[in-house]
This record gives sequence, C-alpha cells and structure tokens, in this order.
Amino acid sequence: MKIQYLLSIAFILLSFAAGIYLYPQLPDPMPSHWNASGEVDGYMAKDTALFLMPCISIFIFGLFLLIPKIDPLKKNIEKFRSYYDWFIAFMIAFLAYMYFATIAWALGYRFSMNVAILPPMALLFYFIGMLCENSKRNWFIGIRTPWTMSSDKVWEKTNRLGGKIFRAMAVILLLLIFIPSNSIIILIALVAVAAVYPIVYSYFEYQKEIKKK
Repeated sequence: MKIQYLLSIAFILLSFAAGIYLYPQLPDPMPSHWNASGEVDGYMAKDTALFLMPCISIFIFGLFLLIPKIDPLKKNIEKFRSYYDWFIAFMIAFLAYMYFATIAWALGYRFSMNVAILPPMALLFYFIGMLCENSKRNWFIGIRTPWTMSSDKVWEKTNRLGGKIFRAMAVILLLLIFIPSNSIIILIALVAVAAVYPIVYSYFEYQKEIKKK
C-alpha cells in the first residue's frame, strides 16, 4: 500500500482513538462552530461531535480513492498521480488537525481558532495549487469548465494560472496571522476570486483558440 494511503489511515485511526480515549473528559454538548470573530456560536451533542469528523474523513478518503477508477479520463490522472496521492494524505491530515483543535478547545485550552486554522489552510491551498499546475484534463480534479474540458491547451493554461492563484493565497493566509480579526472575511474574498477568475480566464482563452483555427 502507498505511504500516502497508510498516512491517511493512520490519521483516521488516531482520530477515532483520541475520541474514544477522551470521551469521559469532554463536555456535552461540545463546541462545533466558530464565527468570524473566533467566538463559539454552535454546539453539537458529544456523541456526534466526536465521531462525525473521523467518519467524514473515511468517506472523503474512499471517494478520493474511487475517483481515479471511475473517471473516463483516468489515464490522464495517472500522469499526475503522485501529486494527487499526496493531496489525499494532506487533506485527511488537515481534517485531523481541525478535529484535534476542536477537542483541545472543548478540553478548556483557549486560543484563537481563526489563527489556528490559517497555517494548515495555507498549506492546503499550496497543495491545491501544486495539484492544479500538474493536473491533466479529467472530470474531477483541477479547474473544470466547459472550455478547459474542450481543450488541453486551455486546461493547461487555466490550471497553471489557478495553481499560481492558490499558492499566492497560501502566502496571504500566512500573513493574515497578524490580522486575525479580519481573516475569515479576507479568506472568503480570496476563495471567491480563486473560484471566479479562472472561469472567466478559461472562456477568453478558449475564444482565442477558436479564432486561431
């Protein structure tokens, strides 16, 4: 089995083990959501809060393993499979980090959740950027629009651009550690830009390609 998969399974098992071991010490209900100011504004029954995230991790892990098998363009996925496999491991690690941060808060440790999520979120965005830049045309991974799916050239240009955007976002997120009060609002704005701009870019790149024919 690949090391990336073993790491993913280890993070999932560690999450379950921690939940079972710490169960008697945790309050009921447990904090489950923080607002833009970093204040708890949502709670969840302990039984659900402790095991929901590990179960979600299992689902995501299984889904990520399934994607390369069902994609009609699975041969293209194999061309960047190492990046994809490491992304899977990091995604599961990210979920485990969020899970343990929630448990730590429930146990009484106080810290800014907005600040705590920024470094792993920055790393996640950086990995997404690398994955986009190295991806080949497929139906599940990367920036998929009608225009990127219609042209390998448009796919490569758009995903290279998307990769740069995500990696730039990673740097910005690290800088937001110094202004945590506005971090969530800025994060939402960055995600909006990352979602919309590549779509518009892919459309115009496709139009350029058509005119050349």
